[in-house]
Amino acid sequence: MPELPEVERYRQLAERAALGRPIAGVEASDAWYLKRGLTAEEVVSTLVGETFVAARRRGKLMILDLAGDGSPVLGLRFGMSGRLVVDGAVGVDRLLHGRAAPEHRYDRFRVDFADGGSLSMSDPRRLGGVELDPDLSRLGPDALGLTAAQLRRALEGAQVALKARLLDQSRIAGIGNLIADEVLWRAGLSPLRPAGGLGAAAVRRLHLHLTSGLADLVARGGSHTGDLMVERRPGGICPRDATPLRRATVGGRTTWWCPRHQK
Repeated sequence: MPELPEVERYRQLAERAALGRPIAGVEASDAWYLKRGLTAEEVVSTLVGETFVAARRRGKLMILDLAGDGSPVLGLRFGMSGRLVVDGAVGVDRLLHGRAAPEHRYDRFRVDFADGGSLSMSDPRRLGGVELDPDLSRLGPDALGLTAAQLRRALEGAQVALKARLLDQSRIAGIGNLIADEVLWRAGLSPLRPAGGLGAAAVRRLHLHLTSGLADLVARGGSHTGDLMVERRPGGICPRDATPLRRATVGGRTTWWCPRHQK
């Protein structure tokens, strides 16, 4: 389940291995995977003969820039099972809802480089997508570089549950279900409390654990590597104090938390 840590690893892989290589061909035969009216003919004519010059990310969206002022950018969305593969190398070793290794039969989009290598999106569940010039106006600031002031603005006045607000991509981009549970567990904050009711100290604590937690999960290799992850199940206990975890649906997502230390 690609969340921000996985997409950041994909971005790092593209930055290392896909930039500055002339594009010789594009395989985009899956029309469903091309979004916002994009056609195979359009993406082929846009990319062939060009090179990627930068790899960026906003939340769970990866962006590849082309050379030249005014050139469109390529946006890659990975859904629940998408993986980026460059010359056979993967950005992450494992996805929670993905296969152990990418298989070519699940390649939904591929860029072939003139030197014989390739960049592809492998997506068994086919829930990701490719687009040109994605609309970034619908996304809030990126969670990995979020400032305390930006977090405070995202929360202030909100009556919805804290976790629901963290999952709102228009407020903060990149926080998914696993990350939200992990960060709130680390910060000792209940996912159920009103988002706008946090005091200044609680906001500072959440900001600290959000930024440090995301950096930690990127370094570990993905959102599924959190300390709470192994106990997110019936009968699971808090890794901190051995209290039985509680389960609920918050913001439309299955949520696990410790009723003892998360207040």
